Amino acid sequence: MENNLPVEKTPTLVFCIAMDAIGCLSYIIPGFLEFADAVWAPISAFIFLNTFGGKLGKAGAVFNFIEEILPGTDFIPTFTIAWLIKKYF
Repeated sequence: MENNLPVEKTPTLVFCIAMDAIGCLSYIIPGFLEFADAVWAPISAFIFLNTFGGKLGKAGAVFNFIEEILPGTDFIPTFTIAWLIKKYF
């Protein structure tokens, strides 16, 4: 019998760490922070939603967007935290 139910996949930890690292790149060039975060926040939230999906993806995408758009909060490893939640809970 064939099972047509969608299979939930957990992204790799390396991918999640890389996404968090990209979010921190705006700290490299002083004064570039505001522009980089304004561009990266919606992209990151979209990637988050499509990576995790479901309730975690929706709630996490909103949190990720807010975390990326607010100054000084880019250090929060949103993708990695979501990976831990998806993997262990």
